[in-house]
Amino acid sequence: MGDLIHLILSGTATGAIYALAALGFTLLWQAAGVINFAQGEFVMLPAFAMLFFIAVGAPLWLSFLLTCAVAMVVLGYGFKRVIVDPLIKHGVIPLVIATLGLSIAVKSIVRAGYSAEAHPFPSAFPAGQLSLGGIAVSYADIGTLVLAGLIVIGLQMFLNKTVTGRAMQAVAQNTDAARVLGIDVKRMVLYVFLINAVLSVVAALLVTPTYLAKFDMGDSIGQKAFFAAIIGGFNQTRGALLGGVLIGILENVVGFYVSPAYKEGVALVLFLAVILFRPEGLLGKAEERKV
Repeated sequence: MGDLIHLILSGTATGAIYALAALGFTLLWQAAGVINFAQGEFVMLPAFAMLFFIAVGAPLWLSFLLTCAVAMVVLGYGFKRVIVDPLIKHGVIPLVIATLGLSIAVKSIVRAGYSAEAHPFPSAFPAGQLSLGGIAVSYADIGTLVLAGLIVIGLQMFLNKTVTGRAMQAVAQNTDAARVLGIDVKRMVLYVFLINAVLSVVAALLVTPTYLAKFDMGDSIGQKAFFAAIIGGFNQTRGALLGGVLIGILENVVGFYVSPAYKEGVALVLFLAVILFRPEGLLGKAEERKV
């Protein structure tokens, strides 16, 4: 029983990281009708940016803040302005192809311009474990759960309790109606891209100490984040959290009780099961949408 509880806690921490990246998928889709298949690379790039700032002498916390600022400009505003805005009027398919191409291009540039080797990344949390009722839980897992939980709760409060958040939700539900009500749709959509950029930096901070900074680290993260968003419900931000946590827990349980060889296939199997029996996702709602 102790092993199972440990696996659940550790899996929940890992799943929370997947959920942060998955939130980016759902937010971009809801507000702008964008599916970003370069989301994994949006996590990988901040990892290398933080390593750069650390290398020039900045502490980890300052590197994180500087990377957030850079990410909002490049991965938020720049991505929207250079790629999304020119292509979104042509429909979803050209944009999907563009983000797939962006993913390949970013990996190739980082591999050729920086390194193909994996680089260690400092943890934001102290080493060691905390014993809770005879169950050892690492400080990294506890810190990840707390930080990811605070961000998710804070994001939900922002969306539900503030004027700007409600305006963003109105844009996500019906763009034309929001525009008639006087909401600045373009600004609200930009805010979503900026939030996605910051979520990517947080995910990079939490996951890179385990994954290591490598040009292809975004492949697994992006894939699992996409699966998490689909499993939970692509039109529900809470679904992204549920999908990520389910994947994280089941990966740990299968890896421990069955075989580590099957661990990486858990997300795909769960994804296929949900697609077959509940296509709208576990928390999603069936709806029609014009694109």
